[in-house]
Amino acid sequence: ILANYLSLISRTLFSRRLAKEAGYYEKEVKENEGKLAKMKADGRDPYDIKKFEEVLGESYMMVPDSKARLKKALEDLSLFLKNNSNVLDPESESMSEAKSIVATHSENDKETNDVDETKLDDLEEGEDF
Repeated sequence: ILANYLSLISRTLFSRRLAKEAGYYEKEVKENEGKLAKMKADGRDPYDIKKFEEVLGESYMMVPDSKARLKKALEDLSLFLKNNSNVLDPESESMSEAKSIVATHSENDKETNDVDETKLDDLEEGEDF
């Protein structure tokens, strides 16, 4: 039983960390979009703008990746809760926190995504996204 609780705590902490990471990448994209717009408005050097567009592109790519890892972790945690519900105390703090994380982030996953995935395969050589 102790091993099950340790596994539950580990999966819960991992899911929480991935949720924070996904949120961080979304925030980073929005901040970088603002910085890029300001750079263009200020008439900054085209080379600096191009390099910052590359940075923004990397941020765009991290959003779907981090969300996919979060989704997988939440599915794993959810399955663990389901498979061990008869062993673990449903009123325990660990169970409550795990259920809360699954519920909160599963709802967020259903909401529309503000950031579109960048399709790099469709870009021509030298074309900006």
